[in-house]
Amino acid sequence: MKKIMMLASAVIVLNVGISHAQIQQGNWMVGGDLMGMQFGLNKGGGYNIQITPKLAYFIRDNVALGGYTNLGVDGVKGGPNTWTYQLGLLGRYYANQGQVDNLLKHGRFFLEGNFGFGGVSITQGGSSSNGVNIQAGPGYAYFITQNVGLEALLKYDGNFGFGNGGTVSRLLFGVGFQLYLPSSRVKQMVNEPKNL
Repeated sequence: MKKIMMLASAVIVLNVGISHAQIQQGNWMVGGDLMGMQFGLNKGGGYNIQITPKLAYFIRDNVALGGYTNLGVDGVKGGPNTWTYQLGLLGRYYANQGQVDNLLKHGRFFLEGNFGFGGVSITQGGSSSNGVNIQAGPGYAYFITQNVGLEALLKYDGNFGFGNGGTVSRLLFGVGFQLYLPSSRVKQMVNEPKNL
């Protein structure tokens, strides 16, 4: 019985450590989201692909600052294509273990905000809008290993700009992966790439 209690205690400590170790000051977050992907198979079927690469540095525990870009296209064969593009800064705040009762022990809720430049352009005589891009919304990161997080994110995306399209607003749902790397590991990768 004593061994079972010690094992249970070790598992609890390990679970808390795993969901906190990734988001400590000095770590890096590298990855991205797939905002959507579809390919129509019928005649007139369309397609939609969006990817959002991200890179951020934890300036303190639970707080990361960095950058993002978004590239996307959707359309229908023989019809107009809609191109989206964005580039800017991102910030994330992860809720502390004690602030939110997590549904899963290996995960954390977070808020993400983005600010940058973006645009939407529709081909074949369609409208276009380029200008300030603002995004904000909640997400959840589930750490499937100590350094890999599977994420789901729901964000408001607003492009306030110039062009004949004016303001473009939408809701985005994304699923993606992030790598959480300690600074020491990143330095090793930069200094000794042949050992990777």
